[in-house]
Amino acid sequence: MGTRLMGRSLTLILITGAVLTCGAAAGATQRTEKHFALKGRPVVAIQNVADGRIEVKSSKNPEVVVVANQNSNKINFDMEQVGDRVDVTANILDASAQPQELATSLQLTVPEETELQLKTENGMIYVEQVRGDMTLESVAGDIHLKEVSGYIIVKTTGSSLVCTQCAGKLDFNSVGGSAQILQPALINVNLRTTTGNILFDGDFIRTGLYSMRSGKGVVEVRFSGNDSFDLSAKTNMGTLDNQAAAFLKPDSHSKWHLPKFTHGFIGTFGAGLAKVELSTFSGTIRILKRD
Repeated sequence: MGTRLMGRSLTLILITGAVLTCGAAAGATQRTEKHFALKGRPVVAIQNVADGRIEVKSSKNPEVVVVANQNSNKINFDMEQVGDRVDVTANILDASAQPQELATSLQLTVPEETELQLKTENGMIYVEQVRGDMTLESVAGDIHLKEVSGYIIVKTTGSSLVCTQCAGKLDFNSVGGSAQILQPALINVNLRTTTGNILFDGDFIRTGLYSMRSGKGVVEVRFSGNDSFDLSAKTNMGTLDNQAAAFLKPDSHSKWHLPKFTHGFIGTFGAGLAKVELSTFSGTIRILKRD
């Protein structure tokens, strides 16, 4: 009797151990790290078809460092260097893989002056302290930028953008995503979203051009007493919330007229050196002066 019990116990232990080993292997994170030496200003292109985060930070070293993590062997990364261009592509190896098996993450360290071309499906994109033109595309993952500069192009379907202390030019286009522009030093801004909200909280640079439009969302602008701009705000069926009426004077340059079947307001703050256009079809436009 004791021998039978011992045999059964041993069998149970072996089976349990095998199951745990297989489970650990399936859920184990696989890590890959590669270094690419550079001679000039690099271009980094990432195509991530998986569900994962892309994080890019800068350093003073003349190299691109890529650290890739994946949850299973049903997906892998191809990494290739051609001159000063580094390409990173995620490939699904098993079409029957479950979403959790396709989870990945990429951490990149790049030179301060680097051009970026990043595409992802569901993962978040985070870029910090990189100077260079960049094109960022996401379906459902939000995009966060901090202290970046250059010509920045952002395209999303349902994900949002948070751009903090960004400089240069910014072009944002989304179906359902929102955009928050905080403490910017942007001289040219073009923000378009169909249903999302837009918040611009910062200074308008003199001679800068700023255009913001949401079909159904809220377009909110907060300016400071040191700003100088001409303002045009218009809507077809939406709401106007002008909390800065006391600070605006009639348009001194007579450049704008409200189209037929729209209502809004036109005015100048300071000398009217920058140009600000706000519009919505059925959403809300709100403008106010920061304390």
